[in-house]
Amino acid sequence: MMRTLEGGCHCGRVRFRVTGDLDRVTYCNCSLCSKKGYLHLIVPPSQFECLSGRDALSTYRFGTMAAQHTFCSVCGVQPFYVPRSDPDKIDVNVRCLDDFESLAIAPKQFDGRNWEDAMQRSVPWR
Repeated sequence: MMRTLEGGCHCGRVRFRVTGDLDRVTYCNCSLCSKKGYLHLIVPPSQFECLSGRDALSTYRFGTMAAQHTFCSVCGVQPFYVPRSDPDKIDVNVRCLDDFESLAIAPKQFDGRNWEDAMQRSVPWR
């Protein structure tokens, strides 16, 4: 079921609104997502709006340099980014949604440690 929710970083400078289906939330076991505890909700740009704080965002890239890992330069939290898997979309960190604790979600697993193979087998958000 599609829902429109708002969220942001820890300090509140970066705020966003997203419309998406929480049944499509995934978790990834790659080195970066594992360390951050990121829960993914990938949506088209038409379903996402950065409400404030774009000027507070910094970007981190590594490996293939395809993903644009944006994070708040003040508090360090990564509320959303442009994913390598879908560079034409926005990947929202579900943990940054307001009232995250009250959301009923059952994330699906993605094997990011074996990214290339996993992209050929089973991509739960597609």
